[in-house]
Amino acid sequence: MGLINEEIAAQLREEFQGLVGPVRLVVFSQALADPGSEQVTRLVSELAALDPRLSFEDVNFVLEGEKAAALRISRTPAIAIVGSSKDHGIRMYGMPSGFEFGSLIDAILTVSKGTTSLSEETRTALAKVDRPVHIQVFSTPT
Repeated sequence: MGLINEEIAAQLREEFQGLVGPVRLVVFSQALADPGSEQVTRLVSELAALDPRLSFEDVNFVLEGEKAAALRISRTPAIAIVGSSKDHGIRMYGMPSGFEFGSLIDAILTVSKGTTSLSEETRTALAKVDRPVHIQVFSTPT
């Protein structure tokens, strides 16, 4: 039995009608050191199978370290959400369950469109940032 039931799959197929461009979902795992990463791999694989514009790639964090370094992955399990023409740097670490699953879907749709829903005021403020910034958002399922 899959992690995504048919009712949720139907809802996701409907959401994915909003996809514009292809999105590559790259999962970095290390099953021996982190058995929980297998669940992330299964979930993202099932998710990618719901729409032909989504592709899935399973990468061993240890054995394929050059791919991890190229996508700036520092730990597992990790999901890199990569657009067809640009990597926007969106990464998710851990199992995207609960509200985090919705954030994963939103990230996929955003990357597919190549734009965000930020206000013009926010875009103007961000344009003034003159040095690299690393933003991390932490959440907990409680």
